[in-house]
Amino acid sequence: MKRLLILTLALCMAGFCPGCGKNDSGTGNSSTSKKIRIGFVTNTKNDFWTTVRNGCNNAAQNLGNVALDFRFFTGSTVEEQNQIVSDLVASGVDGIAISPIDADKQTDFLNQIAAKTLLVCVDSDVPKSKRACYIATDNVAAGKQAGVLLKAALPKGGKVMLFVGFPDAQNAKERIQGLQSELAGSQLQIIGTQADATQPEVAQKNTQDALAKYPDLAGLVGIYSYDGPAILQGVRAAGKNGRVKIVCFDDDPATLDGIATGDIYGSVVQTSSRIGYETISRMEKYLAGDKTQLAQGKVLFSSLPVTQAMVESVQAWRQDRLQP
Repeated sequence: MKRLLILTLALCMAGFCPGCGKNDSGTGNSSTSKKIRIGFVTNTKNDFWTTVRNGCNNAAQNLGNVALDFRFFTGSTVEEQNQIVSDLVASGVDGIAISPIDADKQTDFLNQIAAKTLLVCVDSDVPKSKRACYIATDNVAAGKQAGVLLKAALPKGGKVMLFVGFPDAQNAKERIQGLQSELAGSQLQIIGTQADATQPEVAQKNTQDALAKYPDLAGLVGIYSYDGPAILQGVRAAGKNGRVKIVCFDDDPATLDGIATGDIYGSVVQTSSRIGYETISRMEKYLAGDKTQLAQGKVLFSSLPVTQAMVESVQAWRQDRLQP
């Protein structure tokens, strides 16, 4: 039964995108002595990006001619993230993959980068920029899945608070858009959004403060990967675990453990390792001459809502996915 569930999960997470399912026809440059240099800049450092990096590393290893410079972003400002990108470009990388933290503020800067090197947005988009492609989960659809989970957890409705790292990041906006769309017409009311600049300890404090200020809060939604575990710690500290329903994103081990114990109702799981693999693979093939790899401008993957009924299978699938 467990194998069947894992297979079902893998099929559901196979993703969808224009051109996916077709064999790549790139001219792999594995025999070339000069490696293609690709820089990758995240929007934070958490478990989601660890599995993305695992996918990137697997792609680089399989291709054989990619030198990957993967940077976990640990700052909190646009200027700090832009500086990392500028340094990578100055070092002579052939391409940049980035998860921008503020789409509006970074558009002009990223247009300058796109004029110098191949630019791909990953996980979070800057739709008005000149990036070659956007590779990510369909975040609006993922937000709707979170809404479905929340309605199942709270069939009688109630007040809900959202928690997020960077509320101006495009992925956050899209997930919240999808969530709001799904909750429209229901008895669930989103009363606010708490930002934490991707600091788990801030997310935990925001949770405790929200529970103290609004004792009738019924549900909490964590938009970023680390938010689920941070919210869970805050709820447990307040002694409200099991009573206040938690819905979050991704498959952080602490999130999956929380689902297993019933303290987290469910999470929307992304194909993080595949996102990393596809990003490096497509960028390498594009740079090697196969322009069809990024021609559609968008590569989107599906996500899967996970509840207690299937969490054990997801935990097993996660371990298999992290194998080199």
